[in-house]
Amino acid sequence: MLGLIINEPGNLELKKFPTSPSLKGDEVKVKLIYGGICGSDIGVFKGKFAHASYPIRPGHELLGTIIEVGSDAKYGVGTKIVVQPNSYCGECDLCLKGKTNICRHKQSLGVNTDGGFAEEFVISSKYVLPIPDEMPDERAVLIEPFAVIVHAFRKVTITKDTSVAVIGCGTEGMLAIALATYLGADITAIDISQEKLDKVKSFGKIKTAHPDEVGDGNFDVVIEAAGAKQSVEQAMHIAGSGGSVVLIGITPEANFPAVRVVRNELTVYGSIIYNFPDDFETTLEYLKQDDFYVEPIISEIIPFKEYERAYEAAVSGKYGKIVLNFKEDGNQ
Repeated sequence: MLGLIINEPGNLELKKFPTSPSLKGDEVKVKLIYGGICGSDIGVFKGKFAHASYPIRPGHELLGTIIEVGSDAKYGVGTKIVVQPNSYCGECDLCLKGKTNICRHKQSLGVNTDGGFAEEFVISSKYVLPIPDEMPDERAVLIEPFAVIVHAFRKVTITKDTSVAVIGCGTEGMLAIALATYLGADITAIDISQEKLDKVKSFGKIKTAHPDEVGDGNFDVVIEAAGAKQSVEQAMHIAGSGGSVVLIGITPEANFPAVRVVRNELTVYGSIIYNFPDDFETTLEYLKQDDFYVEPIISEIIPFKEYERAYEAAVSGKYGKIVLNFKEDGNQ
């Protein structure tokens, strides 16, 4: 079978892998349909993650169909599924508290264990979620990245007219805008890229601004999705008194205005990935709704054999989600 491999940072190639051996226990073999290229895929490709392993097969935003099952698999052949790509032990103190997203023994597909950017891959059925056959593939492939936002939004209350700032209008930022719009929030999207700001206007009545156009203390909730030092620092300043800041993006460090947090009783949340299956199931319910608007998020779907073009587009940062198409006929 064909699949992608990152031999070392910057060195990505398509190669032939041996066919997977016989399945064990609860394992399933999945024929991939779509694979979304995530920011962490780009981070591994660029060598930005100290905890990444090489060589590594990338890919964790995975939609496919089960084509073979082990004796104890939870689901049958023909089931369309998405993948939860972060393992958890279920036994450490954090897992026992229900915090499987920060399991002490977590491993992540495409980062420190082989991912799924191949025609076929094998995974424990513990980490897959069945989805309705009638759900369009273009929506289903967004379940994993959207679950990140669903998890983050659980930390705050967003209802009609809640003033929300979303800093960073990449894929996660656009998904945050999509959910906040659905909930009726009053949204301001902030980004340094005018192209991205123009793109998010398609979500409806969205205010847009460059970072230097936003005043301090204006918002009930601030979602930081850029993962940059400057945007984290800005998030702390534009949250209003009694407001909340949710940090989704990852940056090594930022200056923390402690006096402002204290005097204004700001609440700052860190949020990483999701809890499975709860956040995935909630995400699925949102995406089942015809009026839940996510169409602008995917910029292009590219045949996986054109992986160089796909990664070039994803690395450029000029687009929304870039998706690799693993269907045999190459058609959407």
